[in-house]
Amino acid sequence: MIIGIIVGAVVLAALITAGYSVKIVREYQRIMLFRLGRASGVRGPGLVLINPVTDRTISVDLRESYLEIPRQTAITRDNAPISIDFIIFYKVVDPATTVLTVQNFAGAALNVAATTLRSVVGDMPLDDILSKREEMNASLRTRLDDVTERWGVKVTSVEVREVNPPPGVQEAMTRQMSAERTRRAQVTEAEGAKAAAILQAEGERQAAITLAEGKQQATVLSAEGERQAAVLKSQGLAGALQNILAIAPSVDQKTMLLQYLDVLKSIGTSASTKFVVPMELTGLLQGLVGRIPLGMTENGTAPKEVTEGASAPSTS
Repeated sequence: MIIGIIVGAVVLAALITAGYSVKIVREYQRIMLFRLGRASGVRGPGLVLINPVTDRTISVDLRESYLEIPRQTAITRDNAPISIDFIIFYKVVDPATTVLTVQNFAGAALNVAATTLRSVVGDMPLDDILSKREEMNASLRTRLDDVTERWGVKVTSVEVREVNPPPGVQEAMTRQMSAERTRRAQVTEAEGAKAAAILQAEGERQAAITLAEGKQQATVLSAEGERQAAVLKSQGLAGALQNILAIAPSVDQKTMLLQYLDVLKSIGTSASTKFVVPMELTGLLQGLVGRIPLGMTENGTAPKEVTEGASAPSTS
């Protein structure tokens, strides 16, 4: 009975010892092994066997982590108090150095971040802090990385979350923003009016050019039409004169007299009270009177007609 109890105790002790002697290290972890108090190196990942009597281990996470820095008050280069909070992203690159050189990395990083923030903000004016956020982030990351490098930690990024200037500065910024927006609106309105005026002037110029070209073309066409009409009229007049010249040798005095009589007939039907009679008409009429029979003679025979070219008795 006693032997059974002893055997059971030995087996239990062996199982407990085996449990403490086997470590399973994940891929993103490493363990720092201390044997009898001395650093024996980094173990992992995978299955690691240790002596639970003489060995002690400290686990280190290699994944990227973040550290929130609470709100810090700093003075800018132009003596403006400002409150800033930001986040530090970091990862362990040397587990042995991290375990051996720093006791509490989170506490050390908080204090280093606070002092570094005041140093960076003190070198920048307020306007640059508000407008050049990326430059401030880069400067903080560089300075923090210089400090944490000796701890085996790499600062991968620093992001400023919020910047709170004093109330007076916030009020001034609000007025400045309102004035800037008003200025931009006025500039935009002026540019729009300028563009509209330019387009209107350009349209009027194009309209004037088109109107002038239209008038010029109309004048040219009218002149061309008048020229062609004058040419046709002169051609018709020349043709008429040629016909007159061709017929004139065959026209006798009787034909001309008949033409004049036709004209007199037209004049007689006119409503005018005054007429202009050419002198040639009187001569032709005298010749016509000389050809008309004057009456019968006493013996009943017709008198001889007046010879052609005899002058008619003058009338008053």
